[in-house]
Amino acid sequence: MNTVVTSKEEILKTSRELIRQKGWGAVNIRSVAAACGVSVGSIYNYFESKAELVGETVESIWCEIFRHPQQGMVFEDIQECIRWMYERMEYGCKAYPGFFTLHALGFMQEEKSDGKRRMQQTWKHILNGLCMVLQRDARIRPDAFTEQFTAQQFADILFSLMLSALMRKDYDASTVIELIHRTLY
Repeated sequence: MNTVVTSKEEILKTSRELIRQKGWGAVNIRSVAAACGVSVGSIYNYFESKAELVGETVESIWCEIFRHPQQGMVFEDIQECIRWMYERMEYGCKAYPGFFTLHALGFMQEEKSDGKRRMQQTWKHILNGLCMVLQRDARIRPDAFTEQFTAQQFADILFSLMLSALMRKDYDASTVIELIHRTLY
């Protein structure tokens, strides 16, 4: 058995693979150490607790799901962005069955404050991205947003619709695209 892990990312990658193969219950310090071929102490060099390991694994799953394959690429069109996000949601549900539902419900409990914070941080990042694309989309008519109805508010609506679609496992973006078309163009 190795006693040194080469990186924190390697541990997170192994944790993600355990979730894919065996579900959420498979992620604990001992099982991850065994899957990495290292001692339990090696895992504790990177994570103070199981909660921290699980929290960072969850964050790495969100990053895997919503990481754009071409890091420098920026969406110029909100419809293109929404289509891509729905495709990524579908990928996430297939790669990590139950992730979105279990994550959202599991981390809303008070004792899971770190997981809840990480989830809210990820959601804020997604919302900010949607807002930036809305502000950048040249096809949106100039009077679409006002002081009473801002791009941020519309991004909130889009994000709420996406979360609802996740719970329903509905990955057809056409209704949201139609809403965007009728509202903004």
